Amino acid sequence: MAHTYVAYIDESGDDGLDNPFRQVGNAGGSSKWLIISACLFRQTHTLDAVKWRDEISAKMPERQSRTLHFAKLHHGQKLAAVQTIAGKPLRALSVVAAKEPIPENIYTEKNQLYFYMTRYLIERLSWLCRDHRPQAREGDGRVAITFSRRGGMQYDEFRAYLERLKADESGEVRIHWPVIDIDAVSAADHSKSASLQLADAIASAMAAGFEPDRYGNCEPRYAETLKPITYNRNRNYLSYGVKIVPPHDQCNMDQQQLKMLEIWK
Repeated sequence: MAHTYVAYIDESGDDGLDNPFRQVGNAGGSSKWLIISACLFRQTHTLDAVKWRDEISAKMPERQSRTLHFAKLHHGQKLAAVQTIAGKPLRALSVVAAKEPIPENIYTEKNQLYFYMTRYLIERLSWLCRDHRPQAREGDGRVAITFSRRGGMQYDEFRAYLERLKADESGEVRIHWPVIDIDAVSAADHSKSASLQLADAIASAMAAGFEPDRYGNCEPRYAETLKPITYNRNRNYLSYGVKIVPPHDQCNMDQQQLKMLEIWK
């Protein structure tokens, strides 16, 4: 039986902790934030996602390609993109890691921070699929997860990581396993998947509110525009559709970033 849901995952920023963090006015260095986001919708909308991406592209006839790279758009185009996405039958989820407060020698293995943060994202994906199953009766109730392919990551290793989490009996792993199809976790190229391009827009929109640009400015409007489709329970966003690690009061946020936080409180 077909999956009920599909989820597409992309990130903004990097998981590097060893390099100097990027400073205002300097394009070099590691990002201060890592944002990993998911775009989830019913499997029956898979073909519609191409139309959603093309609807965004049609608003920008000056662009030479249908492929959507949020970072390459100017401000007006970015707003148009998230306004379009916010009107579609999908849900957005993001996990946000502030990297500067992370103590040294915590994440020492390759992809360790990325795996750890993605675990939180998959927890929330599993809750969302479980909670909405009564309204989505088609399929087997499970979600097929596709990552935007990233260099240096082996997805068989990530599937093995999920298997270890599934076997954990400590009670600390809160993934609702009946809806997660580990065997269906895969990766695809951003340029070949309209759905991954939507996930990229969501991740980049969230990142714009936390990661300062080269002039030191953050832009919360993109993420705020996505609020209507962001996963929440009883208007609780910060435990569900937006997970910040470490807790926000330990993230050394400036006034701009605190405005971003206010959107989700």
